[in-house]
Amino acid sequence: MATLLNIQTSPRGSGSLSRILSQDFVTKWKKTHDDGKVVLRDLAEGGLPFVDMPWIGGIFLPPEQRSVEQQDGLKISDELVAELFAADHILIGTPMYNFTVPANLKAWIDLIVRPRVTHSGPPERKGLVTGKRCTIIIASGGVYDEGLPASASDYESGYLKRILAFIGISDVEVVMAGGTAAAAFGSTTMEELALQFRPAVLVAAQ
Repeated sequence: MATLLNIQTSPRGSGSLSRILSQDFVTKWKKTHDDGKVVLRDLAEGGLPFVDMPWIGGIFLPPEQRSVEQQDGLKISDELVAELFAADHILIGTPMYNFTVPANLKAWIDLIVRPRVTHSGPPERKGLVTGKRCTIIIASGGVYDEGLPASASDYESGYLKRILAFIGISDVEVVMAGGTAAAAFGSTTMEELALQFRPAVLVAAQ
């Protein structure tokens, strides 16, 4: 049975372009995978912890040597990593904040990038999360499509592809869904914007 890990980050709810397009993706993916399972990890609901000293100390010790505090510090990280390994396809629906990832997505990344768990660590630094596909839907106020002058300010798509490749996920497709500022200022709607990007999203969900 195929599993889709659906990671959502926008706090906007139903008014979010990344969520509208992600729901289109999930609907299409379900039709393509009749017996598929979708696991939702909504990072906007209940904030993830940031990396702290118990977490840092715990990742460099064998499980049996970790203190209770370190075990507690790694609990949510272990859960997130298990979701990642169990997935066949990962969907990340996210806005662009100040040219890069929102804080909740960065927290998720920091918790799942772990030496000897999702990557081998030095000297090989080999990714251990292999055999996965990933689709990233990035909603942004401006338009940062490749080839446009503004694309130089897109620090999000390249970063996400790089960090995913670092842990072994290289089959990554990015849908840049720019122009949400126009909807915010009333010259269009999120649904009208979604029409522009829906075909690419539906192809990615096959």
